[in-house]
Amino acid sequence: MAAAGASETILKNRKRHERTKASRAEDRETMRLAKKKNRKDSFVSAEKYIQQYRKAERAKIALRRQAKKAGTMVSEAEENKLLLVVRIKGTNGVNPKVRKVLQLMRLRQLNNAVFVRANKAILNMLKLVEGYVAYGEPTLKTVRDLCYKRGHAKVNGNRVAIVDNMVIEEGLGRFGVSCMEDLVHEIMTVGPHFTQVNRFVWPFQLTAPRGGHAAVTKGFAERGSSGNQGGFINNLVASMN
Repeated sequence: MAAAGASETILKNRKRHERTKASRAEDRETMRLAKKKNRKDSFVSAEKYIQQYRKAERAKIALRRQAKKAGTMVSEAEENKLLLVVRIKGTNGVNPKVRKVLQLMRLRQLNNAVFVRANKAILNMLKLVEGYVAYGEPTLKTVRDLCYKRGHAKVNGNRVAIVDNMVIEEGLGRFGVSCMEDLVHEIMTVGPHFTQVNRFVWPFQLTAPRGGHAAVTKGFAERGSSGNQGGFINNLVASMN
């Protein structure tokens, strides 16, 4: 009887082990197929968005040429411009108002970087903290490099590395953003769900440029680092990424 009971137990354990093994194999296959689909979706999205970026850039150039010819200016609001802001200076001895603005912009640490929409409120905030940040217009390459190399998501209040598209799908799928290229596109174009996507992306933590930031007490126009760097912000971020 004891031998029979032991054999039955062994048989049950073996069947349980086989079921577990089969279930794990099924899970691995499901994940493999999901990753394959995500890679395919990313490739298709990248091809589609490249055409849109080129078209938008041509339209922007044409708009600026028309404005120049007419002797008028293209406002920040009209362009709905994307800006990249990098904190380049600490806050020792800084007044509370500046510290608060840096916190509101999610620039809590030195070498943090965030994307913002260039509206009136943001531009006023940048004026207040201009001595502590560098900012400018990022290129598509800069946006993609940051997202792919430094991208982390805010998931249940935690900083989670974006290692695959499933993280994006779970957090932003309801907004039609399901892969990294969708995320890059929404940021680059300052799309209709820019706010949701930007909140989802954790502030980028960059490394200090070799030799440190040049003359942080001086504005960029005075050969320093702080303030509006325009397109040169891409050079700065490349040295920190």
